[in-house]
Amino acid sequence: MKIGFISLGCPKNQLDTEVMLHEVVAAGYELTSEDIDADIIIINTCAFIESAKQEAIDNILDEAWLKENRSLKGIIVTGCLAERYREQILEELPEVDALLGVGSIHNIVEAIRAVEKQSKRKNVPAEQKYRSFEDKNTVRLGGDRVLTTPDYAAYLKIAEGCDNRCTYCAIPSIRGKFRSRPMEDVIAEAKDMDALGIKELTLVAQDTTRYGKDLYGRYALAELIHKITEETNIPWIRVLYCYPDKITDELIEEFKTNSRLLKYIDLPLQHISDRMLKAMNRHGNGQTIRDVLKKLRTVEGMVIRTTFIVGFPGETEEDFNELADFITEQRFEHAGVFTYSREEGTPAYDFADQIDEQVKQDRMDILMRTQMNINTTRNESRIGSVITVLCEAYDPVNECYYGRSSEDAPDIDGKVFFRYNGEERIMPGSMVKVKVREVVDYDVYGFAMKPENA
Repeated sequence: MKIGFISLGCPKNQLDTEVMLHEVVAAGYELTSEDIDADIIIINTCAFIESAKQEAIDNILDEAWLKENRSLKGIIVTGCLAERYREQILEELPEVDALLGVGSIHNIVEAIRAVEKQSKRKNVPAEQKYRSFEDKNTVRLGGDRVLTTPDYAAYLKIAEGCDNRCTYCAIPSIRGKFRSRPMEDVIAEAKDMDALGIKELTLVAQDTTRYGKDLYGRYALAELIHKITEETNIPWIRVLYCYPDKITDELIEEFKTNSRLLKYIDLPLQHISDRMLKAMNRHGNGQTIRDVLKKLRTVEGMVIRTTFIVGFPGETEEDFNELADFITEQRFEHAGVFTYSREEGTPAYDFADQIDEQVKQDRMDILMRTQMNINTTRNESRIGSVITVLCEAYDPVNECYYGRSSEDAPDIDGKVFFRYNGEERIMPGSMVKVKVREVVDYDVYGFAMKPENA
């Protein structure tokens, strides 16, 4: 029996897929990377915004074609879409044979076995199909997993769920309340990653800065990072998904003094207008945001990535202009802009003054052009400098290597492309000194010196 996986959405979802992969392999099933060769396909879905839901549905329908026209015997849908639309999926997508909610990923082998039995029957009623939706507030975290990231990089989930209750977001209703993993479990998994030779470890959660509050009565992200640094030799430690109202002085100090904690923070701000922040139920106000940005800028070389939402219900031209001015003023190293997605089941779905889709798009385009100019100017200032790059691969078409600097997160930010005239081959995972020579959009180009571990 060959099992295929399709993992959609964010790194947190990817980690859930890795746990399921391990349990499938441990149960004796064979994995395949080609869906056309699979007997059962598992689709781990996202349902954060409309485009993510559509991507999940498109993948289900693509696999349904294989089930109808090839040898595919079953489709299992897991993750956020399964959690959020459980009944609708089985009623409206009869091709789906089993559902697992976000709290049930450890039941994946049981689901596969149930689908194996179902495959011998035809026209199984929806109410008889396998489904598992355990309490997502008590989901078991961590455990062995099969890494789907490159050999030199890994994500590490430090918590699950979210308590922030932003009015536009369905995540709390999908993944439950915030639950930190015990510090000793996180550190043990980090040590496992170190033993595998991981060069870059990225800490993730719905809100990493809340880490520890539920277990220890305090924000303990800085302490966790410090202990991971003490217990491992991983050279790059990166942290994503922080919230401005929970940036502690201890975390700022850790950024300043810990040479292996990358001077990079992912800090979704969403807006700067006090009206919009209040309507979004974001904690703090515009002054809170400016104060924490000022503190972060005391860290030499700090790189700040953020995201903004335009077209939230009730956003006026004045609100939008305030946001545009703020982006120009702050000159973030990385920023993404998204149009508001109206999600059923969230408070904002029923808000008055919904914004026209074209207005949303126009506002996003304006801000993205502004940010493109900021990024171009910043990258041009790097011309002539020497930066450390984590080599990812060699591109035979363009005859150059590529990778990322410490200022660029995996699968989010730009790349560094570079040529190397030495005889030895630069292996993925090598740390390379690159002299920047050129800039194209978000990417930089240069020439490498001899790698540190070629």
